[in-house]
Amino acid sequence: MSTTPTTPNTPANALIQPTESGLYCPPGNFFIDPWRPVDLAIVSHAHADHARSGCGAYLTSAEGTAVLQARLGSSARIESLQYGEQRTINGVTVSLHPAGHILGSSQIRVEHHGEVWVFSGDYKTQPDPTCSPFEPVRCHTFITECTFGLPLYQWRPQSEIMADINAWWRANQERDRTTAIFAWSLGKAQRLLAGLDPTIGPILVHGAVANMLPAYRAAGVALPPAERANEENAREGRGRAIVIAPPSAIGTPWMKKFGDVALAFASGWMAIRGARRWRSLDRGFALSDHVDWPGLLSAIDATGAQQVGVTHGNIDTVVRYLNESGKVTAYAIPTRYKGETLTDEQPAEAMPDADAAPEAAPASDEPAASADDSTPAQDERWQRRPAAEADDSP
Repeated sequence: MSTTPTTPNTPANALIQPTESGLYCPPGNFFIDPWRPVDLAIVSHAHADHARSGCGAYLTSAEGTAVLQARLGSSARIESLQYGEQRTINGVTVSLHPAGHILGSSQIRVEHHGEVWVFSGDYKTQPDPTCSPFEPVRCHTFITECTFGLPLYQWRPQSEIMADINAWWRANQERDRTTAIFAWSLGKAQRLLAGLDPTIGPILVHGAVANMLPAYRAAGVALPPAERANEENAREGRGRAIVIAPPSAIGTPWMKKFGDVALAFASGWMAIRGARRWRSLDRGFALSDHVDWPGLLSAIDATGAQQVGVTHGNIDTVVRYLNESGKVTAYAIPTRYKGETLTDEQPAEAMPDADAAPEAAPASDEPAASADDSTPAQDERWQRRPAAEADDSP
């Protein structure tokens, strides 16, 4: 495995360095969310672009251990830390702190010889009943994601979006249509479930979503009753049920069992005008598990960091903005993280027993995430689009 820095932007003697295998801490000899198998991986959360299989050992938060084990399989050797608990690895002090992204998501604090760096992982500052809330961590250098690092991304309160979703579900029932919302099976799906009104009708979930529910319930997350979708309950729920499924189910035979279906997607990308036309959606709900623009700036400010590494998203825009502000010195860090995309959420091997629906080709001319950048916002056609229309429920 290579531990050679991959970018000239990396500060001299950086405590966390980008390499061909991912972010590396030289004095600690460990990797953070590596994208290749390594001996020791400190994992911020269980999404497959941050938690790669095949590593010798994993360290993650106690809150996130069950979902990480479910994703990596029983043979993965996983150790855990409580939030705020410290562990020394080769003279480097490591601790994990809530990131507010999904259940168990962590910021990773690394300290060596009095120098403190924090890797944000994926995070959001909005309240979320399904995971511990984001906590700012003071540091000298903060490495932040910026998936939605443009001023047009400013999230509405979750309560308002869920009220819209529940109202849309009721309206679909009046038209004798089954309601289906597509969302990532880990994190976003459970957040949607937590906000649904179970008195409206039956709640059905795809197998990829069902596989994650035991870990959430075991962690004490309050979720309404939800059944794994099958031929029988799908037939009984036609015109009344709401179905939560991953993007991989769109346009597949699996969906046909629900009859006439109204389709929606829950993603921050739905804040973009025209995104709803992707695969002929009826509605788009801009519900994201990533930080928005105001949250990004406030999170950076709360760390007190004088140096900011920017990765995973609209990197150049955020680096330029931060440097022009004069408050911090910012630099770009290359990444292979996928983040929140409009394509299939995870590799197939990351979704065991997932009612695996084959990947369907995009049904419109909306740009899909590229293999390298993986986010529509990095395509200039998307950056030129203004904010969503009011009826797109951003």
